[in-house]
Amino acid sequence: MTTAVVVDDDKDTVDVFCDYLDMKHVRVLGRGYNGKDALELYQLYKPDVMFLDLMMPEYDGFYALEKIRKIDPAAKIVVITADLRDDSSKKLDELKPTEIFIKPYDLEKITEMLERI
Repeated sequence: MTTAVVVDDDKDTVDVFCDYLDMKHVRVLGRGYNGKDALELYQLYKPDVMFLDLMMPEYDGFYALEKIRKIDPAAKIVVITADLRDDSSKKLDELKPTEIFIKPYDLEKITEMLERI
């Protein structure tokens, strides 16, 4: 069974996404609400995939992506964001997330991605 960690500053988004993953037989090992949570949860669980929002207070998704990439360059990190600014795109190009989904995300595309990994 695929394992995952879900991180977003919106608690409702995390809950709904975790319910969706559960229906797809993905075991959610942890839930986080900022980039620091993401880093700690990754280190604790080493999930098959991490779903990560970019824009969060205090520690953002870029913080987590950068730190996790240093620990495990092969980590599967799926960025889910509504942020389409150029500077964000440039940072993402450097940090190389596994996939990027734009909010509101298409659940069918997420299902296809889960099947690929």
